[in-house]
This record gives sequence, C-alpha cells and structure tokens, in this order.
Amino acid sequence: MTTLITHPVVPLALGIACGSRLVPPRLLCAGVLASLLPDADVLAFKFGIAYGDSFGHRGFSHSLLFALLVAGVAAVARRFLRTGAVAAFVFVLLAALSHPFLDAVTNGGLGVAFLAPFDTTRYFLPLRPITVSPFSLQKLFSMQGMAVARTELLWVWLPASLFASGGIVLRRIVAAKKNSSGPFPLMGVENRS
Repeated sequence: MTTLITHPVVPLALGIACGSRLVPPRLLCAGVLASLLPDADVLAFKFGIAYGDSFGHRGFSHSLLFALLVAGVAAVARRFLRTGAVAAFVFVLLAALSHPFLDAVTNGGLGVAFLAPFDTTRYFLPLRPITVSPFSLQKLFSMQGMAVARTELLWVWLPASLFASGGIVLRRIVAAKKNSSGPFPLMGVENRS
C-alpha cells in the first residue's frame, strides 16, 4: 500500500489546481477522507478476516463499486459540502479511486480487487514503481521506510505538485485575460481603441 500520508496528495492537488470556487473547503475535506477511507479495511485483521478475503485489505473497500458508493453519498450530501451534486460526485469519485490506483502501482502485496464483490481477482497495473509501505510503524521509520518515501515523493508528490502548480498558473492566466481587454494581457499592454 501507499502510506496514509501520500493518499490525500491526489485530492489535495486536484482541489488546489481547480481552486476553491470549484472545490470548496468542505468538498476538499470530503475528498481527502475518501482517499483515506479504503484503508479502513485494515481493521478487518482485528476481526480475523484474512488479507486475501473479499473484505480483507485491498478487497471490497478498494473496488470501483465502493468508490461509486462513496461518491454517491457525497452527491447526496451536496448541500453540506456546499457544492452541486455532480461536482461532489465527480470530485469524491476521483479521490476515492485514486487510492486503489496508487496501491495498484506498488511493488508488493496481493494486488487490488477493483471488481469486488463481483470478481475477487486482485490486480496490479503494469507500471509498479512505488515501493510498498510496511504495516509496521517501526519498519516505516527504517531504511525500508526511506525507500517508500523516496518512491512516493518521485511518483506521487512531485507530479501532484506540478499538477497543482499548473492549475494555479492556468487560473491566473485566465483571470488576467478576463481583466484585460488588450491583445497582450500578460504583458500589460492595453487596447486603447
């Protein structure tokens, strides 16, 4: 799995790129929670549910159906999230789906049950550059944890930061164009005709 610190990076980057008018703070928080929610399945270990079980780690809570259900709840809660139903559904769906897709690009574990409960086959994506995170906190703060941090920084944090920055720049360019009537709005040349 990817670390719990890294999973929220995807909805945060998307929210920053889109801006608070499209992704209000409550919706952003819902997206962060949706990106973390699939890993609640680790509680299954305490109830004797095996890792490879349909409701074990990377099972149903990592499925496309689960992400759709979470997004559906967000759409119903649109007023609380201070947004429209479609925006709530799409943003939370992307946030929830980011979790299993990040887990599917790790180099360990049993894979992700994308199609659960209809098909319990576990899948990985063809490219698997992220070092799988250990379950133990002690191992997370070891050399193994450093390898995990390096790959997550390179494959998740860096692209997400570039995406968020690109969104900010694009929004500023659009705002500058709206506020200027000249042919060269970014150069400060106004149309005086």
